[in-house]
Parts: sequence; structure tokens; C-alpha cells
Amino acid sequence: MGARVSRLNKSSASRRIHASMTKQLLLATTLFLPGLKAHEFKPLFADDLSNAVFAEGVWSRDKDGVLSATKDQIIWTKQNYSDFVLKLEFKNGEGTNSGVFVHASDTTNWVTDSVEVQLADDFAQKWSSKPRSWQCAAIFGRQGAFEKAVREPGKWNQMSIIVSGPIITVHLNGKRVNSVDLGDFTDAKTNPDGTTAPKWLSKPLATLPRRGKIGFQGKHGGAPIYLRNIRVMEL
Repeated sequence: MGARVSRLNKSSASRRIHASMTKQLLLATTLFLPGLKAHEFKPLFADDLSNAVFAEGVWSRDKDGVLSATKDQIIWTKQNYSDFVLKLEFKNGEGTNSGVFVHASDTTNWVTDSVEVQLADDFAQKWSSKPRSWQCAAIFGRQGAFEKAVREPGKWNQMSIIVSGPIITVHLNGKRVNSVDLGDFTDAKTNPDGTTAPKWLSKPLATLPRRGKIGFQGKHGGAPIYLRNIRVMEL
């Protein structure tokens, strides 16, 4: 019996080591993806937004290709995505509180059925006073960015979001500012770092499907968000 227990313990330890190595490999891989050549990406949305889903009259592009919304409603891709690299530029207004949604498996119940990378004006007092998980480049409500890298309202920012298996990595203005393993978020209420998630995030990230729509939140709280050069490469 003792020998059998020993073998089981070794097998369990081996699985843990393998899982840890796999996680580290995925994390390391994401560090190099933002350097991929521009020609390997394609526009996420067609010029006429024909491959997008949104409420009529809410989202539009101006002559310079800048996408913006008149209301707090989301623009979604028609296509589902699993693993991908998403590159975009965004510009905040005064007090912007927006977000990029990935793996939205239910666009009606997107609050609980997607993962949000936060876009926000961290210079606004109403957001700078919130927890770090509410600020720019956070995995909203779950994990704040490692450091602040967003520019002041009116200035363009460059963001890359890399989704590879359970790993989501965020780069902002040339810095890697966030990385999470969705598999670590097994509790809907309490995050791995001990912080409490907003009560409306009622599903653990670990249980969400790893395939779904990509979306962008519109003019939330009266503050605009401006987007351009949104490109994607599927992995």
C-alpha cells in the first residue's frame, strides 16, 4: 500500500509540475506575440461594419476611420474567436469607462459571460479612487494592471490583447501590464489575490467558455471612447 501511495503522490506531483511548466510556457510565448508583423493581421471590422452586430445608429466611423458610439451599447463581432492577438488604438475622453470584451459566449448576458479588459481614464478622480481592478488595462473586477501606462484623455494609446488558452496578456503603450490564467479564478466572489469581485460578476472566470465574440463598450456614463486600427490575428 505504501508503495502505491508513493507512486500516486509522484504522479500527482508530476501533473502539477507539467501544468506549471505549460502555464509558464504560455506566459513566455505571449511576450513575443506583440512583435508580429503588421501584414499578419486583418481588420476586425469591415469598413462598412457589415461584419459587426450593433444597435442601429449607435456606432459609426468618421472620415479618418475612428470608431465611436453615441450610446452605452456594445458593438460585437459576428465571428467567434478562441485564441488570437488583438491590436487596437484607443483614445479616452474625460472620465471614460469602457472595455474590450473577449470570449463573449452570450451577448445578451455579456456581464457574466465574457472577460473584460478595462479601458478607462485613470486621470479622472472617480476612477482613480476605485480599486485597481476597475482601472485601465485591468481584467475588470478581477485583477488590476501591474503598472499604470494609459495616457491622458485626448491622446492615443496602443493596446495588444493576447488570448492563448487560459492565458490573457495585455500590453499597453509598449509595456506588458497584465497577465492572468483564467483557470486560477475558480471562485465568483473572491479573486486569487484575496480581493472581492463586484457582486454582478457571478460566474468564475475558470468556468467560462474559451470561445466567443469580441466586443467594445460604447459611451458609458456619458463619457466617449474612440477606437481605430483594430486588427486581429487568429492563432
